[in-house]
Amino acid sequence: MTTELELKQFALKIRVGIVEAITAKGGGHIGGSLDLTELLSVLYSDFLRVDPKNPDWDGRDFLICSKGHSGPALYAALALKGFFPYERLLTLNQEETLLPGHCDRSKVPGIDATTGSLGQGLSIANGVALGNRLSGTDQRVFCILGDGELAEGQNWEAAQFAAHHKLDHLIAFLDWNKMQIDGSNDAVMSLRDPVEKFKAFGWNASLVPGADVIAIQAAVESALNNRNGAPTLIVLDTVKGAGVTCVSEMKNNHCIGFGGTLPEQAMADLTAQGTALGVEVRRCL
Repeated sequence: MTTELELKQFALKIRVGIVEAITAKGGGHIGGSLDLTELLSVLYSDFLRVDPKNPDWDGRDFLICSKGHSGPALYAALALKGFFPYERLLTLNQEETLLPGHCDRSKVPGIDATTGSLGQGLSIANGVALGNRLSGTDQRVFCILGDGELAEGQNWEAAQFAAHHKLDHLIAFLDWNKMQIDGSNDAVMSLRDPVEKFKAFGWNASLVPGADVIAIQAAVESALNNRNGAPTLIVLDTVKGAGVTCVSEMKNNHCIGFGGTLPEQAMADLTAQGTALGVEVRRCL
């Protein structure tokens, strides 16, 4: 397994890529991208069986990012893993780009599902997981959910489906940052306790700190090694905009303009973290 230091270093590099991409665009979905970096560091370091030189490899594991507006986080991870040139991040969501604002499987190597219309990703993940089983493969399916999108009823139909079909090679992650575009979850549509909700649907479910790479690593390893006929949900207790102070302290950082002194503040913050972690912060801008 990858060490804690190495996982933190990779997470930092993903954050830098997110900030650079959104700086180049002048704004975007930054809050819910930044808080996924530890998860993506763990998945791409230790668990996702993928091939950057052959993104459509038939034997790969699948990652479905249902909260498609967090595409900048996946794009940064994919660029760092060598799926496409890192410099392409600077074209995020611009005219004729190959990196649209939301995840797009037709344009981005390594993206397994086009998402952005919230509430559909878990159903897609179910279909892929069931298809893999029917094909007799051992491919795993990972799915990233947003807490705001759980207000969509389709998710609960998908939760019931996954438990009924005993899709224990499906692991979902809930980015539980308690915020959505219109405000807090409690103000817009209270989610209450997601762990207990998914357990009631027949899932294995647990809560881990979303910034703790070792806790995430252990939770994923346990889910893969102790398959018991039930799908797994790992709830990530996160802070929206985590890792970049000038963003995380904003009242609403879902999708923002990112100009003025914000890029300079963000990069100064990340550079200081890089010094502490012993890693040079790569910059294109």
